[in-house]
Amino acid sequence: MGHGDEVTVDRAHCLADLERAAASALPAEVWDFVAGGSGAETTLDANRRALDRVFLVPRVLRDVSRCTTAATLLGRPVPVPVATAPVAYQRLVHPDGETAAARAAKAAGVPFTASTLSSVPIEEITAIGGTVWFQFYRLRDAERSLRLVRRAEDAGCEAIMLTVDVPWMGRRLRDVRNRFTLPDHVRAANIEAGPTAHQRHADASSVAVHTGEILSSATTWSSLAALREQTRLPLLLKGVLSAEDARRAAEAGVDAVVVSNHGGRQLDGALPSVDALPEVAAAVGDGCEVLLDSGIRSGTDVLRALALGASGVLVGRPLIWGLAAAGEAGARRVLDLLSDELRDALGLSGCDGVEAAKRLRTFVPA
Repeated sequence: MGHGDEVTVDRAHCLADLERAAASALPAEVWDFVAGGSGAETTLDANRRALDRVFLVPRVLRDVSRCTTAATLLGRPVPVPVATAPVAYQRLVHPDGETAAARAAKAAGVPFTASTLSSVPIEEITAIGGTVWFQFYRLRDAERSLRLVRRAEDAGCEAIMLTVDVPWMGRRLRDVRNRFTLPDHVRAANIEAGPTAHQRHADASSVAVHTGEILSSATTWSSLAALREQTRLPLLLKGVLSAEDARRAAEAGVDAVVVSNHGGRQLDGALPSVDALPEVAAAVGDGCEVLLDSGIRSGTDVLRALALGASGVLVGRPLIWGLAAAGEAGARRVLDLLSDELRDALGLSGCDGVEAAKRLRTFVPA
């Protein structure tokens, strides 16, 4: 399979179909970069197993003839409680990269989260016209960091998502073994960076080396407080698994916490995100919204997240599968499938909408 029109998406009936198409379309080392996790990939695998352990207790004799997936995220109406997760260097998997993915998100009516390490400049992404959130890594240089926030604001981003679980990149052994290096046409378009990410290293991923050179490993609660003062945009904190951290974040004025273990790509052995979700949701109460990231693969997973206290979810790897398989059309198919599957799951569980889903009981076997 190749890119673009060579792959039809109408025969993709679930996200796993697009995963297989992407695996066939991509070079092996690029697929490893997308699919892999850190260490022994314990947390990567556990994310999926944990979601599959969450069983829903459906209700009956409910009128679901007008079942809707409509919701709000950060106070804005959305047709489905989904946003794209930030994923770096999307031109690795398709020539149009973030541009195509952002167009797909706009067409689906969901927020697109542009990474600091996007391979397309933020201005080109916001020019597409959809809702764009900017995922922000603090850089070692504080002035450069502030300029990056201002640039996102000036470009028209509607929220800032500070990622806090990457003091440095986790040891992703697939990339280490592959001595993974970015091709020349794929660059961190939002930051002035040296050539490190394009230089092959003897026993390391060049992406990890590059990230270690530019990102701050000294991001603290004081950093969060400063960012809250520096921007009036809604602020999300991504990478939270601890209820105590979530409560403190809400008290610090964040608008949402994203319960995430970075898709199993940072601390191997970290708690599966869905297992952390109920305590985090209880800890913040009405203090801020709670989103779930890491492992979402179906509309049923979205329903599970809602029932466990989330306002919505972020979807990362599946969007990249769609992008790799068929560009913008593939990415759009991912989002359409999630919407269709969520509506199906809502109705079959006796819920006429997202608010009813939040009252649904769940059962996790011992």
